[in-house]
Amino acid sequence: MMNRRKFVQLSATTALTANISLAQPNIELKELKKKIFITGGSMDPKFIMYIAGLTGKENPKICFLPTATGDSLVTITRWYDSCQGLPIRPYVQRLFISSYTQKESFETVLLGMDAIIVGGGNTLNMMVIWKAHKIDEVLKKAWEKGIVLGGGSAGSLCWFEHGTTDSRPTELTKVDGLGFITTSHCPHYHAEAQRKPLYWAKIKSGEYKAGYAVDDKAGIYFEDNQVKKVVSLDEQNNAYFVSLVKGEVKEDVFPKEILK
Repeated sequence: MMNRRKFVQLSATTALTANISLAQPNIELKELKKKIFITGGSMDPKFIMYIAGLTGKENPKICFLPTATGDSLVTITRWYDSCQGLPIRPYVQRLFISSYTQKESFETVLLGMDAIIVGGGNTLNMMVIWKAHKIDEVLKKAWEKGIVLGGGSAGSLCWFEHGTTDSRPTELTKVDGLGFITTSHCPHYHAEAQRKPLYWAKIKSGEYKAGYAVDDKAGIYFEDNQVKKVVSLDEQNNAYFVSLVKGEVKEDVFPKEILK
């Protein structure tokens, strides 16, 4: 028979163990960081490696979403070419598929990745297709789970509330994104002549929120919606915060690190 002293000791130990096991999931949730890395243009191998580093894993699984080009074979081939020799496991998730060719759900595939990179192309078309397949909901789950999200051009615009796009005929227009980053965005900031003037005009008129403009060969890493670091492939390309101050547009250049 157990004496009273041993019973009290055992009960205390059991209660403590139970509290630790119950508290552990909350601790893990607090430690999860919501990570997004965007560039102003294409996804250079150095940028891919930067994303791989953000996963904190060796040989991470990185999935490419080529939706904005209609799952173009050229785009997919370019992705695999960019990944050659890199210590990652590259994947592609097409959306122009059928139940005969894919047996796993989009959610199962994407939530099993360490990072998801979105390719450039037609942002407007991509957003419509994503919503039809509920990819927007899956990507939010991935973001909240700590899976690194990223991309350039359409692949950067999609994470913001809105920004400038060439998705429609004749001129640059506004496109709405997923809103994970609660500002506006302008990719190709100095690479395309119309981008900067339009972005400034939209911010000055109040149609756009203040936001982030990025040159083609520069990138911004956001953690929990805050800028953590700006990187670039050279001295000429930068990232900027563009805002309205006392009725005038103000452009601030972020300090950057050159990727080697």
